[in-house]
Amino acid sequence: GIWEHSKSEGHDDYGLLVTEKARKYAIVKELEEHVNLRDGTTVLQYEARFQNGLECGGAYLKYLRPQEAGWKPKEFDNGSPYSIMFGPDICGLTNKVHFILKQKNPKSGEYVEHHLIDPPRVPSDKLSHVYTAILKPDNEIGILIDGEVKKKGNFLSAQDFDPPIIPAKTIPDPNEKKPEDWDDRVRIPDPNAVKPDDWDENAPMEIEDMEAVKPEGWLDDESEEIDDPEATKPEDWDDEEDGVWEVPKIDNPKCQTAPGCGEWKRPMKRNPAFKGIWNPPLVDNPNYKGIWKPRDIPNPNYFELDKPYFDPIAAIGIEIWTMQEGILFDNILIAKDENVAESYRDTTWKPKFVVEKEKQKAEEEAAGSDDLGGFQKTVFDVLYKFADIPFLSKYKLQILDFIEKAEKQPNLTIGVLVSIVVVILTAIFMLIFSGKKQ
Repeated sequence: GIWEHSKSEGHDDYGLLVTEKARKYAIVKELEEHVNLRDGTTVLQYEARFQNGLECGGAYLKYLRPQEAGWKPKEFDNGSPYSIMFGPDICGLTNKVHFILKQKNPKSGEYVEHHLIDPPRVPSDKLSHVYTAILKPDNEIGILIDGEVKKKGNFLSAQDFDPPIIPAKTIPDPNEKKPEDWDDRVRIPDPNAVKPDDWDENAPMEIEDMEAVKPEGWLDDESEEIDDPEATKPEDWDDEEDGVWEVPKIDNPKCQTAPGCGEWKRPMKRNPAFKGIWNPPLVDNPNYKGIWKPRDIPNPNYFELDKPYFDPIAAIGIEIWTMQEGILFDNILIAKDENVAESYRDTTWKPKFVVEKEKQKAEEEAAGSDDLGGFQKTVFDVLYKFADIPFLSKYKLQILDFIEKAEKQPNLTIGVLVSIVVVILTAIFMLIFSGKKQ
């Protein structure tokens, strides 16, 4: 992919632009000195703009380890070792602002990717947005979008990172296997049950309704389709090259007013004698031993620590595979002071965002959709909050997918909103009645 130093649409401000679709892009900048993440607060911040709207592309940064880890700037690619990966990524059901810490396990010596759980979503518009990650010395991690806190977590909490940065103390024994005589069937077919003598497995599911009577006016001698009387063989038709010409068919107009045409057949109805394949009833298994699982053993890779082991940052890289063009990067910052990052947002990002927002509003008003657009935005804001309700987490991706479709297709908004309500109500009913018989 070809990078371009280009103006942001509608501004004189330049950024780094993705110019082509379906390409791999890589670019890296070595820092003059390494950034130590273990001392004090560190703020990672940059701007990204999807100038063509959200389609399918990544706009995240990689904060790379020193070259001693085994990489060279001229050979920078997706295998180059990084310490942190941060930023938006969207395609299909993936829609998140990643935060991934890659940390070395001191026991195993392996580097493990630890993903922030439930990260914020990417703003669904064509405007410039500023993404900020604040790493604090008390192990708190904060993700901000446009200066607003969207996610907070703790590096050492198992509820905030997957897999947890501190491994579990015990693990299932990988060498233990289920005994061959272990029976984990709760219920089994009754071995004493016998198929009733009158059970006919060959009885059909449906039979002719012998009480049905052919409707009056049924046209037995008429076909449902007839030759088109207005059709004529094309003058340039060549039977040798094109084959034998056949008159196209049309619906028989006589059948439109009659109850039916052609041979009348009795309709089918459910066979009261149908029982299907006989199966013995289920009974409690007298040999049931419970669900087998291997015993827990001490985790050989377990370790404790007071704070994550952050490798220093030696370079910043963009390495993405994107199906869309028009992604613009700008104002990449690493700071030790949150106030510095806030100042950059106020002086570099906010003025651009205000201009873009006003332009967007003017375009909506010109299109006569301002009232509906405002209503839609309010509805979507509420629906996004619905999707974050904890007990709906199992269905979050489906709900968010519906919302996204509605945003992209305003003319279908009402229909899609109804679908969203159905999904939410389904989830609620399943939660309420999950323990009861269907």
